[in-house]
Amino acid sequence: MIHRYTYGGENIAIDIPTGSIHLLDDLAYRLLDKDDYQNVSNDVRADFSSREIEQALCELDDLKAQGLLHSQDKTRQIIDKFPKKTDIKAICLHVAHDCNLRCEYCFASTGDYQGSRQLMSLETGQKALEFLCQNSGQRYQLEVDFFGGEPLMNWDVVKQLVAYGRQLEPKYHKKFRFTMTTNGVLLNDEIGDFLNREMSNVVLSIDGRKQTNDQVRKTLNDQSSYDVIVPKFQDFVASRGDKQYYVRGTFTAHQLDFSRDVLHLHELGFKELSMEPVVAKPDQAYALTEDDLPVLLQEYERLADEMLKRYNTDDEFRFFHFEIDLAGGPCAVKKASGCGAGVEYLAVTPTGELYPCHQFVGDERFLLGDLDSGISSPERRRQFDHLSVFDKPACQACWAKYYCSGGCHANAFNFNADLTVPYDLACQLERKRVELAIYLAIKKMELSHDS
Repeated sequence: MIHRYTYGGENIAIDIPTGSIHLLDDLAYRLLDKDDYQNVSNDVRADFSSREIEQALCELDDLKAQGLLHSQDKTRQIIDKFPKKTDIKAICLHVAHDCNLRCEYCFASTGDYQGSRQLMSLETGQKALEFLCQNSGQRYQLEVDFFGGEPLMNWDVVKQLVAYGRQLEPKYHKKFRFTMTTNGVLLNDEIGDFLNREMSNVVLSIDGRKQTNDQVRKTLNDQSSYDVIVPKFQDFVASRGDKQYYVRGTFTAHQLDFSRDVLHLHELGFKELSMEPVVAKPDQAYALTEDDLPVLLQEYERLADEMLKRYNTDDEFRFFHFEIDLAGGPCAVKKASGCGAGVEYLAVTPTGELYPCHQFVGDERFLLGDLDSGISSPERRRQFDHLSVFDKPACQACWAKYYCSGGCHANAFNFNADLTVPYDLACQLERKRVELAIYLAIKKMELSHDS
């Protein structure tokens, strides 16, 4: 399978099975318009000489012989050789089903996940860390994301759980990688120092410009959250040094010009940025629809062009969805299978219930068990064993399947009531992001080589 596209004056072709990227002249690009490129159309023969065509065909044949063009896709055979993994490598630890903001679009129903507002006890958190160690098999590196609601509302328990995890590491011969997602309202110097010592990554939530953010992210007393969190985030990031962080926003139908929000966040001093499309049913005022696509795709282009202008300058920044590794990337199993939700990754609620991921929490149809009984519904877990791109019919002919790994399972179910039917709007946005990510990677390589 080949995918061709043109952007920024570049003709680009991707060999889907291998991920090989090719920059093409106009002749080669037109020849690859069809799989049987040797069958040259009359239009091409009218525009190019026989010698030019013969040379181009030889070059394409050479790439094909090297397995870099129209290659045979052996991904399924590769992943079928590997046994299905049941070892858990990561948990999303819901230390707080409560929040000090009331974001309009919150998938967790403003933090309570359509249940009661509660905080995780230290005992439950300790059980969760023990459960992860005991069910991780031979894995050495384990990941724990402190999540909510707002995890800083249960700060004392977070601190104690990190200390407890460090005690478990030599006992089980494991290493914990702790992360946190926070809205920053409760962030202070003491908390920041701890996060810098113990958290491998911290995700900071803000939606961009003051108007954009405050329209949907208000405090409990209906006040601006922007004014509260911006100085806290700036101080924290300044103290973070070279440790990983992301400033992450969500864009909605209220503000489709999200590239301006990304650029605003960069102007505030943040260089590691992400902006995610809201996921909501069409009847919500803030939901994105197919009618919004032309504007959204143009916004991604505007953002990519701005990033390229700033590349290799003091004004450079990174955007999560434009980060791509052309030389390596994930293994075949990861490319085809995705996030591992329900299998390698679980969410743990404040009461110790186990779900496939944070977006399924509260939906009893996906309750897998609890920390005391373990996985008591293996049949529910097995649903996630068979959710590779080869189990999703819509993914079969999609050129981007090995970049998105079939998309988000929760979005598929929430929109289509079927784990195997991807959320189409997200698919269209992802295809655009991948095209632009590859274009940016190519242009950066060219600029680096020229310099």
